[in-house]
Amino acid sequence: MALDRRGVLAGLAAIGPATHALAQSPMGLARGPVKPTWESLVDHYRYPDWFRDAKLGLWSHWGPQSVPEQGDWYGRFLYMQGHPAYEHHLKTYGHPTKTGMLDILDRWTAARWDPDALIDRYKRAGAKYFVSLACHHDNLDCYDSRYHAWNALRVGPKRDIVGTWAGAARRAGLKFGVSNHAAHSWHWYQTAYGFDPVGPRKGQRYDAFTRRASDGRGTWWDGLDPQQLYTGAHAVLPAGIDTIAAMNAWHDAHDGQWVETGPPGHPGYAAKWLLRQADLVEKYRPDFCYFDDYGLPFGPIGLQAAADYYNRSIAWHGKIDVVLTGKMLKPNERFGIVQDVERGFTDHLWDEPWQTDTCIGDWFYNVARLNDKSYKTAEQVIQRLADVVSKNGNLLLSIPQPGDGSIDGGEERILDGMAAWMAINDTAIFGSRPWRIYGEGPAKVQEGMQNEGSAGQFTSRDIRFTTNKGALYALVLGKPEGSVSIAALGSGRLKGAIERVTLLGGGTCAHRQDRAGLHVDLTRGRSPFVPVLRIEGRGLTGLA
Repeated sequence: MALDRRGVLAGLAAIGPATHALAQSPMGLARGPVKPTWESLVDHYRYPDWFRDAKLGLWSHWGPQSVPEQGDWYGRFLYMQGHPAYEHHLKTYGHPTKTGMLDILDRWTAARWDPDALIDRYKRAGAKYFVSLACHHDNLDCYDSRYHAWNALRVGPKRDIVGTWAGAARRAGLKFGVSNHAAHSWHWYQTAYGFDPVGPRKGQRYDAFTRRASDGRGTWWDGLDPQQLYTGAHAVLPAGIDTIAAMNAWHDAHDGQWVETGPPGHPGYAAKWLLRQADLVEKYRPDFCYFDDYGLPFGPIGLQAAADYYNRSIAWHGKIDVVLTGKMLKPNERFGIVQDVERGFTDHLWDEPWQTDTCIGDWFYNVARLNDKSYKTAEQVIQRLADVVSKNGNLLLSIPQPGDGSIDGGEERILDGMAAWMAINDTAIFGSRPWRIYGEGPAKVQEGMQNEGSAGQFTSRDIRFTTNKGALYALVLGKPEGSVSIAALGSGRLKGAIERVTLLGGGTCAHRQDRAGLHVDLTRGRSPFVPVLRIEGRGLTGLA
């Protein structure tokens, strides 16, 4: 739904008197030179140097959906009969007619969460910025939310998760960011208004359909309205559906689409989202904000949020020194915010900075990843980092936490492996810039999102280049056997001369150059994975 100013004000009025201040001056958003248009965003935005230098961020994609330890989208799937999340919920917590996502919130304790220790570990693993999940599709604000009563100070851990992370990250000298996924809660949660199509409770509506504020009297959620959590019945599964296949097909067609509009006929939803977003950035002054949206949320509403964020940055820093990300951007939009490519690759070197975000396992903690040893390895993470950085991008990596806030032994080993690599090779990454080409090699990756599985296994012929402080770096993605050859650095393609080749952490390497390439002897030592060569000489910045 496209909303103009009149529509926004009508939505704010529908929310209640607490929004009166936002409806003034104008709508409580920061004044400044940036206007809520793509033209103004593009005209004023410049990619911050800190982001271009940072290259690696770590992400705490952590909230109440981590409690069941079953992976992603638990709050949606627990209401879909036949799904593994439904079966787990039925066995562990009870039937969703009586016990739903609302009840999981109270089980989110954060009892073993040590943010300073985790930030210290993440910093040693190479993180230059850290991102806290502020609100996921489950619609719980993980911060001191002024406009949404379902927040982590009132339920669950009863702590300001975002504020605590912010303090720990900034004490460690890291840039701090937040991620906001709440624009999609309204359609994501519609399964909670459904029912079992088969079985002994066939046709009985789930808890979102029946629970009201009065039901919470005398309970841990006394004074809260479940409809504010579950967002309201906007696309309810109709009665009469009597097979699981038909139920799944209905949800896929009606509420399973990734839409960037608000619920039809309910402008207050998008207006309240704007309130919550403005409150989030005002309170925590994030250096980075991730939107889980194609473009900006709710069209003009998202433009209001972007302009507000940029104008606040000007007030904080004297310039726009923040990063705002969106997905699937149009070409011109990539110069007004930063494009994020979720769990995907690019097959070429970008002119403008960009980011990919991924996870070592599932976004929300899934204990099966530990048990079946299916996490990404430290080697795979570094290979991905090298590929992204060589193409002018950053990597935002999620380390999932269970509900208690700890990380498991498998994750600790991955972070330790990353830290060991960084201790030797970090100059090839941080503060670097792309070379004239990103690299070479037989492994092919496909352009686009959600395509990590399409990448083949990297070999020692797969090379990625970066430049830093006058040197050229060649990152060898696979494990070389004794020597490595780099075709792009052959005498027939490279202007100038190579004078010295050094293996980081291993000393000077014997090398020879001919028209076929640069051939480097690595028999005297190499990194356990992704060895890095520093190549120095004359004319290394130009290709023939």
